[in-house]
Amino acid sequence: MTWRSPLALLRDAVLSQKAREKELRSLVSNLPFEGLGKSKQPNRFFKPNAIKTNKYTPLFFIPMNLYEQFHRLANVYFVGLAILNFIPVVNAFQPEVALIPICVIMFLTALKDGWEDFRRYQSDKKLNNMPCLIYSRTAKHYIERRWKDVRVGDFVKVVCNETVPADLLLLHTSDPNNVCHIETSNLDGETNLKQRNALPGLCTSNDVFEPESFNCTVVCEKPNNNLNHFKCFVEKPDKEKTGAGIESLLLRGCTVRNTEHAIGFVVYAGHETKSMLNNNGPRYKRSKLERRLNVDVFFCVLLLFIMCLIGSLGHYLWLKNLSDVPSFLVSDSKGHLDSPSLSSFYMFFTMIILLQILIPISLYVSVELVKIGQIFFILTDVDLYDEETDSQVQCRSLNITEDLGQIEYIFSDKTGTLTENKMVFRRCSIMGKDYPHKENGKDLSHFIHTFKNAVTQFQKVILYYRNIALCRKPTPKHNVSTSMLDSGDGVLGVVVIAFLHHQETQVIPDEKLLQQISRSERSSSGISDPYMDFFLALAICNSVVVSMATTQRQRVSLPKYFSVLVKRTGSFWKVFDSPKQNGSSTSAHKRSDDANGVQPRALDTVTLSARPAAASGDVCYEAESPDEAALVYAAKTYGFTLLARTPNSVTVRVPSGEELVFEVLDTLAFDSNRKRMSVLVRHPITGEYVLYTKGADYAIMELLGTPGQQKKIAADTQYHLDCYAKDGLRTLCITKKIVSSREYQSWLADRKRALAAIDGREELMMASAVQLETELTLLGATGIEDRLQESVPDTITALREAGIKVWVLTGDKPETALNIGYACRLMEEGDLVINMTSVVFQVTCVSILDCTLEEVRRYHEDPRNVDTTQKISLMIDGDTLAIALSPDLQDRFLDLAKRCRSVLCCRVTPLQKSRVVKLVRDKLKVMTLAVGDGANDVNMIQVADVGIGISGQEGMQAVMASDFAITRFKHLKKLLLVHGHWCHTRLANMIIYFFYKNAAYVNLLFWYQFYCGFSGTAMIDYWLMIFFNLFFTSTPPIMFGIMDKDVSAEMLMGVPELYRTGQGSGEYNFRTFWISMLDAFYQSLVCFFVPYLAYQGSDVDIFTFGTPLNTSSLFIILLHLGIEIKSWTVVHWIIMLGSVALYFIVTLAYSAICVTCNPPSNPYWILQNQMADPMFYLICIISTVVALLPRYTFYVLKNSIAPSPLIQAKHLDRMEPSVRDMWMKEWRSLRGGTEVKESRLSTPPSPTLETSVDFYPGFGDAASFVGEDMSLNVIGD
Repeated sequence: MTWRSPLALLRDAVLSQKAREKELRSLVSNLPFEGLGKSKQPNRFFKPNAIKTNKYTPLFFIPMNLYEQFHRLANVYFVGLAILNFIPVVNAFQPEVALIPICVIMFLTALKDGWEDFRRYQSDKKLNNMPCLIYSRTAKHYIERRWKDVRVGDFVKVVCNETVPADLLLLHTSDPNNVCHIETSNLDGETNLKQRNALPGLCTSNDVFEPESFNCTVVCEKPNNNLNHFKCFVEKPDKEKTGAGIESLLLRGCTVRNTEHAIGFVVYAGHETKSMLNNNGPRYKRSKLERRLNVDVFFCVLLLFIMCLIGSLGHYLWLKNLSDVPSFLVSDSKGHLDSPSLSSFYMFFTMIILLQILIPISLYVSVELVKIGQIFFILTDVDLYDEETDSQVQCRSLNITEDLGQIEYIFSDKTGTLTENKMVFRRCSIMGKDYPHKENGKDLSHFIHTFKNAVTQFQKVILYYRNIALCRKPTPKHNVSTSMLDSGDGVLGVVVIAFLHHQETQVIPDEKLLQQISRSERSSSGISDPYMDFFLALAICNSVVVSMATTQRQRVSLPKYFSVLVKRTGSFWKVFDSPKQNGSSTSAHKRSDDANGVQPRALDTVTLSARPAAASGDVCYEAESPDEAALVYAAKTYGFTLLARTPNSVTVRVPSGEELVFEVLDTLAFDSNRKRMSVLVRHPITGEYVLYTKGADYAIMELLGTPGQQKKIAADTQYHLDCYAKDGLRTLCITKKIVSSREYQSWLADRKRALAAIDGREELMMASAVQLETELTLLGATGIEDRLQESVPDTITALREAGIKVWVLTGDKPETALNIGYACRLMEEGDLVINMTSVVFQVTCVSILDCTLEEVRRYHEDPRNVDTTQKISLMIDGDTLAIALSPDLQDRFLDLAKRCRSVLCCRVTPLQKSRVVKLVRDKLKVMTLAVGDGANDVNMIQVADVGIGISGQEGMQAVMASDFAITRFKHLKKLLLVHGHWCHTRLANMIIYFFYKNAAYVNLLFWYQFYCGFSGTAMIDYWLMIFFNLFFTSTPPIMFGIMDKDVSAEMLMGVPELYRTGQGSGEYNFRTFWISMLDAFYQSLVCFFVPYLAYQGSDVDIFTFGTPLNTSSLFIILLHLGIEIKSWTVVHWIIMLGSVALYFIVTLAYSAICVTCNPPSNPYWILQNQMADPMFYLICIISTVVALLPRYTFYVLKNSIAPSPLIQAKHLDRMEPSVRDMWMKEWRSLRGGTEVKESRLSTPPSPTLETSVDFYPGFGDAASFVGEDMSLNVIGD
């Protein structure tokens, strides 16, 4: 290695820092400089590709870890006291002994940190040494190197199924169209394939890319963590610029799929890659209970200061009242004694050392252990396991489990959270005519009823295999699970799952629409027919990736035995593939299909085994959104099959069998501002420039042209859209536009300038898209059904009974959102629905808020409405919400919203979702939970106190941003009502007990100071004091915090009202803390003065007095915990008895072998002598009984005279299950009133505009609310 001067190294460091801080980077190829020194490399200022995530090195581990640990004030406090104990004038114990507790705690913490860091080091080493292919100018080909050898400016070749080692600008692929398919599951969890396009015009040949001929300059933006945006342009030697975006960037960590190889230019490496910039480590949130804990620790510090001050003043008064100097006060070398004031000052610090355990040193470690145990029970709960996806609940944030038991507001997304997000094409409107597709999306119950006969056919085969499994020795040939074969329900469940997937991708065509397409195809104007254009738009205007080279991905993999059964009994799909209708209808389908030449793909049978698409002759669609997949499959049903997609073309097979290749001129991707997507193509037959657009109705309707015929079609289509929305369908409008050649050329110039821009690229791209999307021609609209998930209504009803208010925040239309609100029991029949939609002016919003609040307050003031619950729901759209969230209206909006039982926000943006959650959290000071499944829910999830991600159909962005992840909304019920309640109750009671335990024990030393002149003397051997907190009484509270169960899971699920006990301040609050502290003072008084009075006037030594006192305190503290334990198990008995046994074994051994362990004191044979004295046992019994009698008596009287709901539920738990269930139903009916009864009703009908308008009793006259500009629409019976 060449020696370089320190000045040169410093200069390079400064230049590197400046180069990395520039907004734009200019990168060139490393090949011309290969073999030269580092100082001559053009890209030397940028980060290498090696990564380092571990914090420590073997040499500096100890000092760095100590530095990290001393960031915790508790460690600084205890180490400071240990050091203070080394000062002779203030020490209370042997200095070395005082270091033991804090050293043990810090050693265990360092051990944990070291192990975690070593695992990070191993992971980094494995990653840095992964192989990759880098082009070498010397070797003239790609050579195998390591990831850590990759540098900015290198050319890297990635082959199929390999991981991308750095952020690469894609220059060439093996695909003829220069397309590369990647999977980004390592980054965002999404398993669908994404398409990346190579930069055009850089290859001299379509087949070969020569890195040595690359003499361009790559200009890109400074590294950032945005995975969805990238700004870059490539400048050729002739100064021509070619823009590139995220569609040409391969991110580090992605996997190349369906592409033989891809070649890229390294733009970011190592810690500057987007994936590493997003690697922020584990999430950390402070729970509400932890914040309360820190406050009480401060109170303990204050209490310790008062006790030490009393000790210091007492020592001063004791010295002042001495008539002469006693012999035990030792003078210094000069024969002088310290003055009483100076001695009392020293005594203040001595008392701090003596009473330091009032601050629980091991509490934080114990809390962490308890949380780990609680998380283990959550993760292993089989009720939170989802068989369909083979996934369980995930705990991504380890320190807020107890917050699950204090939730007061839930904010939920709709699509994919309350619904399946598995889209079924239900209806469409073309040229103002509705086609209902009545056969699509039939109830699953109809299928199950039809399928029962098919299940019966399996019974003999199941019995046959069961006999084989039971009577013969298992062999590979007959490897069948008896547990699966024992039940026909297992077979039925598998088939139901398979049927649901079958329903998602298959569409039963509408007979009239088939005939219309056939007529359009035969007509001379078929090429430009609106019906043909409608389905061409469905097939073309999307981002669906088409693949025929890989096996189609299956959501469910069926068991092997099931495919065997299918082979033995024939294809059972015929049971539900044939529509249940009369023969004429079926034959009519057949005649229509044969006459029109349309293949009835919806009725094709499918096989259970996953076959390669190429072998089966079918294409495989990889869609980023289930909506797009549903539309593509719908187009395929009518004969418009999407066959291939490249960056420059789309191939569609039309019903006649002809394959049309459309040249793709540009794609205007969907964004949350435009709410639409467009694809500009050149028609292969007419040569016209055609723009196909799909998007939300309110975003499309304002862009339509104004011919007379279009007005009627738009009006009819809007009516159909409203009907679709009332039925709960997701709607989209489909349009077309013929672009003239002049308009296209003009627009193309603007588009190129936008693509090549670095600054303001998003704004320029948006402007160019809006410029083209005008004067559109409406073709029609679609309605897609997204079914509710299983048990969503029951879950919402239970959460409401638990005292949790549920808000739904969705981007859907008001009609769709309202329908879902009724279907999922967010709203009930008879509810007063305050409709605040389509409010344009702030004065109107103010009037509605003021009038509504006045009526709500009037309802509360009415004496007839005492102890009644208002059944009010609020519906508000995004535009009105933007007004209501303004600073001057926030308080009024919240005042109204908090009085509503539920709130439904529709047409809201992701930013508005997070603003609503933040407003409620900060203004109302309540615990909030946000649950969602998509990228648009990430902001909301991160803002809430607890974020829940649902791993659904929209990728894993929400899961990766969440604190907990579940697979179904129904799992929220048990996660909150059972595990949330248990986690909060256990941890709260454990922390209260910890404070009590330390206070009760340290007060024994404090009371003794009144009888030893406040000299800081301890009557208990210090080693035994250390053992008392570290060993004898440390395990029982941890066990208590992990395993205690006040009420069974069945009771908590059956009576959701029990969850209310944890809301607000919960079990751990100011009152319970100070009651436990007062109880600790009382018990310590009893524990101290019973032995004191028993030995008063005797000549027992100090340790003979302290040993029964120490033993009594052990029994009192453990039996106090026994009173608090709600459910005893074998583990409880073992740990409690084990702690007592450990105390006697260790103390007896210590007393036997330790003669001069704590000079000048002598603990030798103390406990042995005590155990031979009956007085010892009498003192222990009397002290324990008297100390615990008040608490025990209070609990007996309280639970007998005025039992809490939890105690009542505990009594019900002891009954027989049938009797208990009967009492649970009675309880819910009495406590929940009509709300519970309504929750058992069948699904209410969807509301319509013609629904009669009634006001809830007590809300005055309707005329006072209804106006032309201001209205309160109330939907009821």
